[in-house]
Amino acid sequence: MVERAYNFAAGPAVLPESVLKEAQAELLNWHGCGMSVMEMSHRGSQFAEIIADAGERMRRLLVIPATHEVLFMQGGATAQFAAVPLNLAADGRSASYAVTGNFSGIAAREAAKFATVYTAYDGKANNYSHIPAQEELDVYSRSSYLHYCANNTIYGTAWDYVPEADVPLVCDMSSEIMSHPVKVGRYALIYAGAQKNIAPAGLTVVIVDRRYAGRESRYTPQILSYAKLIEKGSMLNTPPCWCIYILGLVLKWIEEQGGLEAMDQLRRERSSIVYDVLDNSRLYKAHAERGSRSMMNVTFRTGSDELDAEFCKGAAERGLLNVKGHRLTGGMRASLYNAMPVEGAKALAEYMKDFEVKHHV
Repeated sequence: MVERAYNFAAGPAVLPESVLKEAQAELLNWHGCGMSVMEMSHRGSQFAEIIADAGERMRRLLVIPATHEVLFMQGGATAQFAAVPLNLAADGRSASYAVTGNFSGIAAREAAKFATVYTAYDGKANNYSHIPAQEELDVYSRSSYLHYCANNTIYGTAWDYVPEADVPLVCDMSSEIMSHPVKVGRYALIYAGAQKNIAPAGLTVVIVDRRYAGRESRYTPQILSYAKLIEKGSMLNTPPCWCIYILGLVLKWIEEQGGLEAMDQLRRERSSIVYDVLDNSRLYKAHAERGSRSMMNVTFRTGSDELDAEFCKGAAERGLLNVKGHRLTGGMRASLYNAMPVEGAKALAEYMKDFEVKHHV
């Protein structure tokens, strides 16, 4: 097997090789301070520089307006499933949820513990293969917010537009954040588990309009309070220091590649290489409808569990790792995040073609 395989895992996922090498070089002694980032105090001047740099790069890349704060939190997107309603819709208020996959469904059920939840859309009937058009959304007019998940990692679907609503907009961007430009000012809140596209597991990025901080339920744990995290500069307790450090390196790498416009071009190129094989195949079938396809997670199957298993085994032997689909869908899934080289998508496409020829389809 090659020294560095192509890793198609959905998360934790591939990181830029140059970032890993930079972290390796600095592992024992960050910038001559005599300590590893994993050893330094989160209250010290060295880490203050690291966390400030990561925040500034994120603001610069996403063009985050002054009205919004960047928070570095913990607990993954799963913690945000509770934090969002506790901060924005608790104490008898309501919220609307567009359920287009597993995680948005979990988010809606979690929110129902704290607020009245209205379903703006539910894709269960089509096995979450479809993203609703604007006219398919039924948003309760008195909702504190509309929540949606921009990219559905398990099912390989994604919203190609920002939904319009007369209520504040909340978005789970875990598997596509920093992959394309975003008009952050349109959102009351954006959150993302960093382990899919921008950092190791353990960090959650939250971008919140300050107008929606400070409204939390009196029962909100302080560790989930956006107002408290803003007040403490994301350091209410010890933050995930190493993850924030790697995030800063990844954001620097994105800037060096040409920013989010370049990331957008690359995601389109990578995904089109794989979808082109699917669209010209008699063996493979994509899970997502054509108009709902994700550029980050391509999901497909052969129609035979035995062939799917053989495909995954053969892929691993070629150094194409973690292409097995999620247990809810089966089949295969290729996650094509920012750090996946175009050559990785090409290698997968060639293997897909070879596998189809081998089975005489």
